[in-house]
Amino acid sequence: MKWFATPSELRARGVMGLNQRNSDYIMRYNPRHLYPLVDDKLYTKRLALEKGIAVPPLYAVISTQHDTAKVDHIVAAHQEFVMKPSHGSGGNGILVIDGRLGNHYRKANGDLVSSAAIGHHASNIVSGMYSLGGASDEALIEYRVQFDPFFSHISYQGVPDIRVIVFRGVPVAAMVRLPTRASDGKANLHQGAMGIGIDLATGISKGGVCHNVEISRHPDTGYETTGITIPHWDEIMRLAIRCADIVGLGYLGVDIVMDRDKGPLMLELNARPGLNVQIANQMGLLDNLSKVERIKDLPEDVEERLVMAKVA
Repeated sequence: MKWFATPSELRARGVMGLNQRNSDYIMRYNPRHLYPLVDDKLYTKRLALEKGIAVPPLYAVISTQHDTAKVDHIVAAHQEFVMKPSHGSGGNGILVIDGRLGNHYRKANGDLVSSAAIGHHASNIVSGMYSLGGASDEALIEYRVQFDPFFSHISYQGVPDIRVIVFRGVPVAAMVRLPTRASDGKANLHQGAMGIGIDLATGISKGGVCHNVEISRHPDTGYETTGITIPHWDEIMRLAIRCADIVGLGYLGVDIVMDRDKGPLMLELNARPGLNVQIANQMGLLDNLSKVERIKDLPEDVEERLVMAKVA
């Protein structure tokens, strides 16, 4: 699909822009009083656990500057962990540690950082450096997902994740986000990760994008990314539907990771998911959104909505 096109050409292909996303879907279907359910990652995790949604285990929460000096003690029992802000966005402030060497911690890209640097990072999180609006925050320390060996030869270092866009409880688009060297092992497109579109009916990858440029091979591993069958696809879709149900937001981004031992886990929820999923799929969102919007009474049953997503 050609992405350098006139506005009328993009509309004809069902491509949605940010203004339309905000006015027609986020403002209409996402009541603001529900935003804390997804903007606060600690709240989201606790709500998911209460509702039986699988999430990465939480090791600790650092809420005060005094506690940032205790990071070494807090993570003493864990060789690997992830530290992130409870109110962060866009992947900012996430630190992934995948091992230790002496008194140093090893990041996903192989760089070594000192314990002082880890404490300083926690301090920055608590001070609100990465939070929405710059307010004081909490640093979450949690289990580092051991990515499914299915992705070991495809991706670069960090853990790939799957973004599913769910509208009125029905998945309407999805993509896999693969970490790259440029993204520092993080599955975040804004930081240089690769996005791969997925066919909802089959779970098979359709293409790819990196830095908004269409590509068909991972920029670091060189692996062909078209025609890959994503394992546990139906389970992933069910998990996305259940996540939408527990928070009540009509337009939602659900981020899911596949752990080699624990299976699919919900990583985060997003009330304002970006639109790069359209580029990754080489297809606009509007057609699928309109089909779901025209249905007056959607079924409550998860399996029925899974079938609807596959025939959308």
